[in-house]
Amino acid sequence: DLDVHLIMDNYGTHKTEKVRAWFAARPRYHVHFTPTSASWINLVERFFALISERWIKRGSHRSTRELEDSIREYLETYNDEPRPFIWRKTADHIIASIARVSERLNNTSNYC
Repeated sequence: DLDVHLIMDNYGTHKTEKVRAWFAARPRYHVHFTPTSASWINLVERFFALISERWIKRGSHRSTRELEDSIREYLETYNDEPRPFIWRKTADHIIASIARVSERLNNTSNYC
């Protein structure tokens, strides 16, 4: 009976007519898309990639329950000696990147 909120990137396959129809038939599902070039989410995606590369793809899971248990096991192992993801870009670099994108968008809108 609870609503399900899904956070997805802006990849085009999430927006196809077939996918939209699937969600339309399931009103308790709510999709939220991350902003394009949301660099902060890249760290989250990188963490999920590590779980996939180092753990999930190396194992065999016969059920969703086994997969969930396996992910929990990885998280417990990882959290024994956590290593933070380090943000490498400065605020100035990020602001300059946003300015470049904004400039391109402004130039592109002149052609529409």
